[in-house]
Amino acid sequence: MNELISPKYQLKLINSIQAKLHEEFVSYKSILFYLKKWHQSHESYNFNDNWENFSIYLDVNGIVDLEPTLNSMQGEDLLKIAIDLGIDTPDFIPTIPVFKNKIKEKYHNVYEVFSKALKNITTDPSLAIGLTNSAFESIIKEILKDERFSKNLKGTETLYKLVQAILVEFKLDNKEFPQEMKTICSSLIAISQAIEKLRSEKTIFHGKTKDDLLINDSIYVYLTINSFTTVGLFLNSYYKNRYPIPKIEILDDLKDLPF
Repeated sequence: MNELISPKYQLKLINSIQAKLHEEFVSYKSILFYLKKWHQSHESYNFNDNWENFSIYLDVNGIVDLEPTLNSMQGEDLLKIAIDLGIDTPDFIPTIPVFKNKIKEKYHNVYEVFSKALKNITTDPSLAIGLTNSAFESIIKEILKDERFSKNLKGTETLYKLVQAILVEFKLDNKEFPQEMKTICSSLIAISQAIEKLRSEKTIFHGKTKDDLLINDSIYVYLTINSFTTVGLFLNSYYKNRYPIPKIEILDDLKDLPF
């Protein structure tokens, strides 16, 4: 992962993290305690065996010196801290800022699950993929609650089935569509099926043995979440544009009532 994060982007992250730490914590002591939660070290009688993932620098007054401390971190640790602090990382998941803004108020549960997935990208890739699958399912279920749709969900549908259902409700399964449009719709189904299979077959969610292949590299999670946010934004935008919420008109003779 470190080789994927350019030095230029690491410096941007450091600036963003410094600003966010001062915003989140009231004192340098709290900042120090927070950074120590991320600090790992190994001490040995053999000096050559001593190790730490980054160095914590203190000034003459014992106050944490943020700039050298953050600059001593590897790119992966900077990214973990940025995600934990809620800092957008557009170079890795470009659609996150837009997607979060779109779902935060209307789909609160989706937002909570999605945020938890983001925080586990590097620390627990398997969990992050499972949560992404859950967020994907939830946003479709929320849209399909609209009474204008004729769906008849049992509540046990998988992500793959839910995507098929919403494409039918959106009338995107039209046989008269150009072949290119049919291909895009088929791709939406393929993406949902792939995410579902990753969750079921390559994570801990359905029980695994030591010989089973599990997702343990965050690079696959970035691909998964980017795919989800792209499809999620499309479904939400299509829903808002094609099925706008009807406005309630106030009759003129009622406008002047004192209550």
